[in-house]
Amino acid sequence: MTSNDSSDIENLKSRIDEQGNLVRKLKSDANPNKDEVTAAVQELLKLKEQYKTLTGSDVPSSGAAPARKEKEKKPAAVVTKQSEKEKKPAAAAAKQSENEQTSASGQTDLKKQTKLGIEFKKEENLADWYGQVVRKGELIENYDVSGCYILRPWAYFLWEKIKAFIDDEITEMGVQNCYFPLFVSYAALHREQTHIADFSPEVAWVTKSGDSDLAQPIAVRPTSETIMYPAYAKWIQSHRDLPLKLNQWNNVVRWEFKNPQPFLRTREFLWQEGHTAWATEKEASEEVYQILDLYTRVYTDLLAIPVIKGRKTEKEKFAGADWTTTIEGYIAASGRGIQAATSHHLGQNFSKMFDITFEDPQTQAKQYVYQNSWGLTTRTIGVMTMIHGDNKGLVLPPRIAKYQVVIVPCGITASLSKEDEEALIQTCKDVEGKLKKAGIRVYGDYRDNYSPGWKFNHWEMKGVPIRVEFGPNDKSRSQLTVVLRHTGNKSTISIDNCETKLREILEQMHKDLYTKAKAELDSHVVVVKDWAGFLKALDNSCIMLTPFCGEPSCEDKIKQDSARDAVVEEGAPAMGAKGLCIPFDQPEKLAEDQQCCHPECKRKAKYFTLFGRSY
Repeated sequence: MTSNDSSDIENLKSRIDEQGNLVRKLKSDANPNKDEVTAAVQELLKLKEQYKTLTGSDVPSSGAAPARKEKEKKPAAVVTKQSEKEKKPAAAAAKQSENEQTSASGQTDLKKQTKLGIEFKKEENLADWYGQVVRKGELIENYDVSGCYILRPWAYFLWEKIKAFIDDEITEMGVQNCYFPLFVSYAALHREQTHIADFSPEVAWVTKSGDSDLAQPIAVRPTSETIMYPAYAKWIQSHRDLPLKLNQWNNVVRWEFKNPQPFLRTREFLWQEGHTAWATEKEASEEVYQILDLYTRVYTDLLAIPVIKGRKTEKEKFAGADWTTTIEGYIAASGRGIQAATSHHLGQNFSKMFDITFEDPQTQAKQYVYQNSWGLTTRTIGVMTMIHGDNKGLVLPPRIAKYQVVIVPCGITASLSKEDEEALIQTCKDVEGKLKKAGIRVYGDYRDNYSPGWKFNHWEMKGVPIRVEFGPNDKSRSQLTVVLRHTGNKSTISIDNCETKLREILEQMHKDLYTKAKAELDSHVVVVKDWAGFLKALDNSCIMLTPFCGEPSCEDKIKQDSARDAVVEEGAPAMGAKGLCIPFDQPEKLAEDQQCCHPECKRKAKYFTLFGRSY
């Protein structure tokens, strides 16, 4: 058994123990929540099935892993140095090397032995595929609180790149970072009733300190308007205090009971939230669009993902806002839209509630400020995974990947002399240094207890954009063998100008990923003007641009009447279509007499609105 297998089994055993404890705890509650108990039991059964698949036996009642025989053969994924007595004949050694160096593409039984690969196909079982990709790709680890996940370093690096990109841009705009407390008082949260009504089912409350009940419950922030704005009222007195532009990078909690999915729908998530105050509505409105353009560039320039910019419908806008702008993505594998980021104009709604005023320099009269809030979350990582990932695992866009290039030495067999082996490794390290000096994020994988084939599979699953293979033949020709993650294409380049060539390849990869995602989006956005066409497009996994009157009651009716007769999770194939946004780029001018798309609505359409199933 490899040390890696042992670690996998021990980790899985620990997770099973923790999940079992969670199930027992939930069942022992005085008033157990049935949904939470069911979800916890299902997760426990899934973990036990994974254990059986990995070990070939059920989980022992003690939770201990079954003992392995001392003479058990090591899987082909592990290569050990052989003594002269143990060396196999040259032909056998060559055959072993050939088997080991075969990439994990289904041509060997390596993955069957170690269960290291992705076992579900994206096009056949999206939910299980996604679950395996984010876990085996080392983005997340499960946690014993349902709906919460550990972000592993591979994922947190992606978030840090996004954070750095946004921070640089908003700093140029004069925004300053700050931090406000995690908790919000009951009184503050309930001062804006429209705002709290939207979040009320998702707010987590602290009601006890030790064994004592709190006199007044304290909420864990679902968002920070009501936490920050009492301070704004103190800080803003004169027009000279404006604009006030603050941002914080923090976590928020929204205690959803819908089906949790890592990054896409979680009870705790990371985000940035900007909160600004302005003297005039015009200035505030301009910033809303400026921020939306910044969010668009996060997706297009970093993540290679196209989005649609627009304004939320009245029903879907942020509670407490005058209006909300949004960027919407599209997940082709599920046929569903997804909200990618939002920027809100709050008008004077909160400034009147929290008495945030300044003295007008012309009239000396008290004026309420105009406010905006805007945010982007770790959902970005889930969107990227869903759109670019394939049946081998993650596919990371080069500009955001922790390692853009991984170097794997190959062809180190028993027949290779020690001197040649050392020279080959040294050349790999020289290339690695050369690429680092050129600003390329590179990692040399020189571990001698894993075969090249195992490494190929490992880095493919983690989505590294370029794999460089370097063996004796490459060394003799002063070349590198380059394998592209997104296509699997293999070619050779000269060592002499490798940094320039690899930088060009990385840029082309970004363009390729964006072009592919844009083609998927464009082919699934359709203009429909009647109800029959609406339903047909929805059944074909499309998102529809359709004439709409804009009334929330009609939007409710559209969602209800486009649903199928089934009880499923929100956004799944049987669910109805919701209003995603009113795109800024309208497909055409509406006819004067154009009716709303719903057959029972007698109102005239105001604009084309994007509808679709959504996460």
